[in-house]
Amino acid sequence: MYRIFLLLFFFSLLYTSHAQKKYTINGYITEKSTGESLVGANLYLKKNPTVGAISNNYGFYSITLSEGYYEFVFSYTGYNNVEFSLELNADTTIHVKLNQGILMDEIVITSDELKKNVESNEMGTIDLDVESIKRLPALLGEIDALKALQLLPGVSSATEGTAGLYVRGGGPDQNLVLLDEAVVYNTGHLLGFFSVFNSDAIRNTKLIKGSMPAEYGSRISSVIDVQMKEGNDENYSIEGGIGLISSRITAQGPVQKNKSSFIVSARRTYALDLAQPFINQTSYAGTNYYFYDLNTKINFRISEKDRLYLSGYFGRDVFKFNSGDRAFSVELPYGNATSTLRWNRIIKENLFANVSFIYNDYNFQLKGGQEEFQVRLNSGVKDFSFKTDFDFYPNPTHHVKYGLRHTYHQLTPNIVNATNGEVDFVSNLKKKYAHEAEIYVSDDWKFNSGLSLNYGIRLSAFVFMGPYFSSSRNINFSKGQVVKTYFVPEPRIVFNKKLDANSSLKGGFTIASQYLHLVSNSGSTLPTDIWVPSTEVVKPQIGLQYALGYFKNIFNDHIETSVEVYFKDLRNQIDYRESYVEMFSAEVENEFVYGKGRAYGIEFFLRKKKGRLNGWIGYTLSKTERWYDGIENGRVYPAVFDRPHDLVIVGSYQINKNWQLSSNFIYATGRAYTPIQSLFIINGRPNVEYGPRNSSRLDDYHRLDLSITYDNRANHKKQFYSSWVFSIYNIYNRKNPFFLYTDLNSNILTGNAKARAVKVSIFTLIPSIVWNFYWDNTKRELR
Repeated sequence: MYRIFLLLFFFSLLYTSHAQKKYTINGYITEKSTGESLVGANLYLKKNPTVGAISNNYGFYSITLSEGYYEFVFSYTGYNNVEFSLELNADTTIHVKLNQGILMDEIVITSDELKKNVESNEMGTIDLDVESIKRLPALLGEIDALKALQLLPGVSSATEGTAGLYVRGGGPDQNLVLLDEAVVYNTGHLLGFFSVFNSDAIRNTKLIKGSMPAEYGSRISSVIDVQMKEGNDENYSIEGGIGLISSRITAQGPVQKNKSSFIVSARRTYALDLAQPFINQTSYAGTNYYFYDLNTKINFRISEKDRLYLSGYFGRDVFKFNSGDRAFSVELPYGNATSTLRWNRIIKENLFANVSFIYNDYNFQLKGGQEEFQVRLNSGVKDFSFKTDFDFYPNPTHHVKYGLRHTYHQLTPNIVNATNGEVDFVSNLKKKYAHEAEIYVSDDWKFNSGLSLNYGIRLSAFVFMGPYFSSSRNINFSKGQVVKTYFVPEPRIVFNKKLDANSSLKGGFTIASQYLHLVSNSGSTLPTDIWVPSTEVVKPQIGLQYALGYFKNIFNDHIETSVEVYFKDLRNQIDYRESYVEMFSAEVENEFVYGKGRAYGIEFFLRKKKGRLNGWIGYTLSKTERWYDGIENGRVYPAVFDRPHDLVIVGSYQINKNWQLSSNFIYATGRAYTPIQSLFIINGRPNVEYGPRNSSRLDDYHRLDLSITYDNRANHKKQFYSSWVFSIYNIYNRKNPFFLYTDLNSNILTGNAKARAVKVSIFTLIPSIVWNFYWDNTKRELR
């Protein structure tokens, strides 16, 4: 199949006319007040809006046209249009700055932006800007990009209050989460209740639920692409917020005006810090928990054609528990560190290159003990990556992307060191090493008949290296020796057929592979989970997704609607064998069973983006199943995150220039769990026998959240403004079950025993308040 994609690609490049002289217009599209690059901004011909271009991930655009006179329009959601005319008789560079605008209390949204869902080749793709996320009600006032994504159709949460995501039947490890191109392996703070993304440092969050373009790989379910702000190159500014459990602050400004800029953003929790005087009066003196994040970025415009960026993220959770009565203590420090060095280069008027060097490190530690017994555990992932991407614009009907990536993985399993008096224990597990390489090419091809294609192929390879002992071959591989090599071709294609000016039919097919796997005994990403590579025993996961959708805009493009159906065929799925007992001294790959899965469903989406009242309604009807030969003789059972019904209603109403009301309602089928089937006593001890896996469900989940925001930015001439956000989580106090445990009650003398499942709820009605502020050193223009 991949040969067909390559032939189609080369044919498309030949599909161009050379009868007239052609010239190229290119440049960067940025925000006027800050200099931030605008991703996905539009350029089109005023007299023929179907001919145009879209700025790439770095704000660069390029369009090649025949010699002649043209009138151009630049537009972007929430910004005033810029128009200009040009007699095109030579290659021209034009950098455009768009001014954010508000007219009659409504965000400026142009007709081409409203039609984007109908005209683009994207399926299952949604962009959420930070301002939209900040308007949503939040648990304990913590604004969270990943939780905002849970409000979209096809996406559900791991458990209540957590930031883990299940996308179209995929597990949390099957989501590719990127922060400025660096992979984030652990996305959660506070055991997953909050994500690691500080909203003040984020420019945009994109979710791709299916039919992912060829430039994305290494995961089989979805892509969550988070981009940091670049820093204000016009003036200095400080913004932040103070809440009940945390505070945050961000500073940005020019290093050299219009040439270079920086941004530094920090966040820290302090709820238990404030309680320390009281905790220290108890037997738990020294017990504490906090997390913090630090985002930094600096960029330089070296020349008209060259830009350099250096960004970094460092975040940590620190949990300390002391029990003086039992002489017991434990400490859990864990977190992520990433850095990205990126160079943008305009090679030719229609050829753009990006070269990146990326480092990311996820590390988890456990230190603790009781009296003479002390234990220390380490696990984590460390990557060194190099990638280069090219955007080629041969003519207005084609946008070609191609590139490559190489990653060197170092994976640390749960390595344990323990002492008990004079007895020492050291696990014999060793680090795992692997190389992962990818090369891709894709083309966005627009036909004159209203048909457009986005097609491409990604070729991925994974080389697992020693040290490693092969039990099947009885070979002990030393460090650096090749143990196993995998190679997977991954074709992707999406088509868009416009049915009329306001509707289109889209379809897509994707093959994706995944070579790293999250080993988890839980339903979400927890810090104790470990990542393992594909070996000669552990095979790479393969995902095939088929999707078909109908998209239509109604009421003069004010409301967008869509219906999408999908089917996912999942292969080489991994789970623990039924009799698994955790042994820190054994290779965990020997405890796996391998099977298959499938997920299918239909998603309904209705969204209003313009006017004082806006929001969306999303409903998903779906089924997610797994089966393994080593579990219940291959019986097909619902996955723990199978949610047949999922309904979300999100609304926001601008009462006046200062007050805004927002709310969301969520309803979902209860999570699947394995029930108790019988209870009996053997040798005076109660024994529990469980029923078929995931054959029962918790109560259905539903809640209503509400928030109201007061914002005094209506006076745009002020250098300082602030806002208050008052929110209530679970306003009608629904006691949704968070987890289930078994309560055993037995009497050895009578031989009677009882067991009951107890449902525990931890998130009831929770009010919160956050004060946000903003200051810059110049008077801002009227917007």
